[in-house]
Amino acid sequence: MDFERKLDQFAELIVKVGINVQPGQPLIMNGPSLTRGVPLETAPLVRKIAEHAYKAGSPFVDVLWDDPEMSKIRLGLSDVEALEAHFPSWRTEGVYKALSEGAALFTLYAVDPNVFTGIDSKKVSTAQRQMESHWAVALDLIIRNTTNWGLTSMPVEGWATKVFPELAPAAAIDKLWETIFQLSRIDNDDPVAAWKTHIANLESRANYLNAKQYDWLHYRGPGTDLKVGLPANHRWSSAKITSSKGVDYVANIPTEEIFTAPDRNRAEGIVQATLPLNYSGTLIEEFSVRFKDGRVVGAEANQGQEALDHLIATDEGAARLGEAALVPQSSPIAQSGILFYNTLFDENASCHIALGSAPRESVEGGEAMSDEEFAAVGGNQSLIHVDFMIGSNKLDIDGLDKDGNTEPVMRKGEWVFSV
Repeated sequence: MDFERKLDQFAELIVKVGINVQPGQPLIMNGPSLTRGVPLETAPLVRKIAEHAYKAGSPFVDVLWDDPEMSKIRLGLSDVEALEAHFPSWRTEGVYKALSEGAALFTLYAVDPNVFTGIDSKKVSTAQRQMESHWAVALDLIIRNTTNWGLTSMPVEGWATKVFPELAPAAAIDKLWETIFQLSRIDNDDPVAAWKTHIANLESRANYLNAKQYDWLHYRGPGTDLKVGLPANHRWSSAKITSSKGVDYVANIPTEEIFTAPDRNRAEGIVQATLPLNYSGTLIEEFSVRFKDGRVVGAEANQGQEALDHLIATDEGAARLGEAALVPQSSPIAQSGILFYNTLFDENASCHIALGSAPRESVEGGEAMSDEEFAAVGGNQSLIHVDFMIGSNKLDIDGLDKDGNTEPVMRKGEWVFSV
């Protein structure tokens, strides 16, 4: 199958299965950059997505563009005070208004992991906090599941050559595209049907754990001995999510996880990250995090310590957990053996947890709760939501009920229950 055909199928999958754009629904496309834009390099995929969105009946598709090199120039030549004082707020205000009026949102993550190498990390973290602060109102609509949205990644040169350093840039980009198509099930005769089968399997796993309603999860592995409490009436979710307007969508392509919200006040012990974390263009590597009474009380990294400290200090909720996600080592992404330096892919190769905001749908009735009500049942709130990977073929996970009875959930990174 030629590249253009695969790219078209990928875009169709994003629109029909991922975002599930509805007739009459506008679509906004943005990125996770410091200005919420997507790099100009993504134009070929962006245009294909727009084409399929219009075919699905969208009346208007709008794109927020970005140039990472422009951001790098700004960070290099601006002082911290200027970065604190200026942000293109009209971008986030516009997205908020569009989402409030029912638009769908698609985020295209196409980032060079080393884009800000050599830039003062305080400047990067300052610009990141500014973006997150302005993005908070739009993020709240997403967290409350008010509309259908999606996220995927595409190769850019800096990312591709980081993943495949032995290849020339053009060959690395081709190889990464080939890998993304494969892991997104584009190589199947019917990608949409393949996704429906995959989603059904993940939903079965989530349903099993929802019936169990464990009070704690206990993680044990090299450098890890962590207990994470779960709220009463928590809900495990899978690839398919239903918005408050009744639209089914798949937020991440690819995805291999089932996930829920931990109790923000109950996390005890230490956890060792098993893969690097790319946060705002800085790699945080070989790090561990210690929790007491639900809060981070210590974090150490062999590389990226300052970025890790800034992340945890973003706000009060950034030092608490907002997600616990389970991914088996048999997932296609884990089996690829590739380190992607990209959270979307790496989190689907590994069990992971997230610092920051919790998905409202992970607690029964959470979407309709006030902030105070959500906090009272254990839901965490923050400007950030940052996943980091803790899974491996040496990780064991147990579920504990309210009486302290223990059942195995995973052994050596694999499910121990059948569905």
